[in-house]
Amino acid sequence: MQCPAGTFEYTIRAGDTFFSLAQRFNTTVEAIQRANPGVNPDRLQIGQVICIPGDTPTHCPPGTFEYTVRAGDTFFSLAQRFNTTVEAIQRANPGVNPDRLQIGQVICIPGDTPTHCPPGTFEYTVRAGDTFFSLAQRFNTTVGAIQRANPGVDPDRLQIGQIICIPRDTVPTPCPPGTFAYTVRAGDTFFTLARRFGTTVDAIQRANPNVDPDRLQIGQTLCIPMTGEQPCPSGTTPYIIRAGDTFFSIARRAGITVDDLIRANPNVDPDRLQIGQIICIPSM
Repeated sequence: MQCPAGTFEYTIRAGDTFFSLAQRFNTTVEAIQRANPGVNPDRLQIGQVICIPGDTPTHCPPGTFEYTVRAGDTFFSLAQRFNTTVEAIQRANPGVNPDRLQIGQVICIPGDTPTHCPPGTFEYTVRAGDTFFSLAQRFNTTVGAIQRANPGVDPDRLQIGQIICIPRDTVPTPCPPGTFAYTVRAGDTFFTLARRFGTTVDAIQRANPNVDPDRLQIGQTLCIPMTGEQPCPSGTTPYIIRAGDTFFSIARRAGITVDDLIRANPNVDPDRLQIGQIICIPSM
């Protein structure tokens, strides 16, 4: 999302309203509404990014850095993790009750900003709806590359506010010409995939010579032979509709607008999406 000049990005947390945000950032409800003409203030969602009028707030004093609280965090565990003391964290957060930390709450940690991610990657804070698959699509990488960059992270237990590492460089497509990458979901078999994509089990096996069809794993990348024309033009990535998907939720996960998505899929009715349907996601 791109916020206009004179505003800054803000990620919605539990309990946020336009009124509470206006009070927190010394602005008005009307000003926030003008900065977000397409946002319904009565349907704010955790992880949704909106624009707040004003300069980016400097939340933490010099000599500290911002940290977003995750499930299980305590001042004691944070002091151990960041090589400081409980007392130092308390001094840096005089208005924070250490016994009532909330997931998504921003606090200040004494010390220099830690280098959390290895070279060739960048830090990313997990939002509502994120999965390794959706992040791989958004940042033009693969599920396997994200897993290698986050060896201690369980992709099935991502938490809002959790920091993970995303490979920075574009990763070559793992699939040869005439095929497209597909990420295995629960219940997939070569037979069901062949029926869904109008190909054959033999063709899928030839495109994946080192894959055991009896040991498919959720999140594994397969190459699916394309029949007829390529499903998506250059500059876009195929995406397969899942239960609960809408153009709004897909656009938000991909970091684009609904209008971008509509332009990339001129023959798709966004009100009649079907599970298993392929749409095209514009690259960022």
